[in-house]
Amino acid sequence: MASAISNTSPLLYLYRIQALHMLPHLFDSVTTPPAVVDELDEGRRKGFDVPNPVDYPWLEIRQPVALPSEWLALDLGAGELATMTLALEMPGHIVLLDDMLARRTAHAAGLTVWGTLRILLEMKARGLMTRIEPLVDQLSDAGLWMTADIRQRILALAGEHPSPADRR
Repeated sequence: MASAISNTSPLLYLYRIQALHMLPHLFDSVTTPPAVVDELDEGRRKGFDVPNPVDYPWLEIRQPVALPSEWLALDLGAGELATMTLALEMPGHIVLLDDMLARRTAHAAGLTVWGTLRILLEMKARGLMTRIEPLVDQLSDAGLWMTADIRQRILALAGEHPSPADRR
């Protein structure tokens, strides 16, 4: 199995659909930077239901050494920047990101990127769940932006073809 470095959104969305506990079944290790912990702590202080990284002993918190200066000009959050920096410092890890600019930046840096929807596809492919359609719908309800086309494509990749009445 591979190892992963996660940004805030995959942790948050998986938590909201009660699937965060599945990450150790997909990865040998999961790491996140303190900036992600800070973002989650801020959400909790504001009254949002967010995961507390200390509740997940399998989640390693690790500070990146040095942020690439060219990334500072990008419109990315501290968590995204720190997550991508850790991924550069830990070659071979999969970086978990949902934000499109962060994903493009990570791809340009040669990083392997998975989003939350890819995580669900991998869970199904490895037999960790039989259907992802309910989780895809829960993700949408939890705030993960996806078009109807993306939803259809994900379900088709999973081998799940909803009836026309079920389409959102």
